[in-house]
Amino acid sequence: MPSLDQIFALNGGALQLRAQRLNMLASNIANASTPGYKAQDLDFDRAMQQAQNGGSLEQAMTVHTGYRVPLQPSLDGNTVELSVEQTLFAENAIQYRTTLSFMQDQVSSMRRALKGE
Repeated sequence: MPSLDQIFALNGGALQLRAQRLNMLASNIANASTPGYKAQDLDFDRAMQQAQNGGSLEQAMTVHTGYRVPLQPSLDGNTVELSVEQTLFAENAIQYRTTLSFMQDQVSSMRRALKGE
């Protein structure tokens, strides 16, 4: 029988990576008018793949974090494109919520099984 760590490792890791990405995207949005600010993002898919292959989440976050290349560079050196960041933030927030709901369903199923329902 798998341990609770094994059962929740995949989705728990996904939540941590999604939360980190939400923080990055929020920082990008908050600094949309800061001259010279360079937008960062986390390649979630690659980071998650590395974590699943035995790498640590921290290492995966570090290795797969990079600077965004803007479609239209700003004259002040800021690489934040507000509409892009807002769209990515909304998409990532929905994916975070979906993963959280899946984990809640897993816990509910385990509770019902323990109660013999």
